[in-house]
Amino acid sequence: MKSTNPEATSVETYFENKYEIVSGKLTEEEELYKENILDHYKNPHNKRKISHCTFNHKDFNPLCGDEITLFIKTEQGKIVDASFEGNGCAISQASASLLTDHLKKISLEQAKKLGPWDIFNLLGIRISHTRSKCALLCLKTLQEGIKEAKL
Repeated sequence: MKSTNPEATSVETYFENKYEIVSGKLTEEEELYKENILDHYKNPHNKRKISHCTFNHKDFNPLCGDEITLFIKTEQGKIVDASFEGNGCAISQASASLLTDHLKKISLEQAKKLGPWDIFNLLGIRISHTRSKCALLCLKTLQEGIKEAKL
């Protein structure tokens, strides 16, 4: 997935620029995505620890208590496994579930280029500005983990 907003490639850039996410009544399509989010929250994909991962990183949102630990395993520049552990609201946990599914389909270089709008596209619904930190916690965790691992 190619980022739809090249100006906002990091979570920090997103919040510095204070992009507004439109709020309002959900469309029929967004209602379906909302059901998908609830399904990922209740039945998360990849919610487990990878014991021999290339890197892992834990982060949390001090405002609401959401926490995520991402585990990423790479081989020859390809992400071969991705998982997470964590607790929090439906948005933060569904985002992590959706992101780990997506990461297993792309290279590490592509993962480095993911931005906030990619996460919003995976979620498929409009997210209020106050809930965007919940949605983007998984991306922030990924970006900081890649940076810390010096990949």
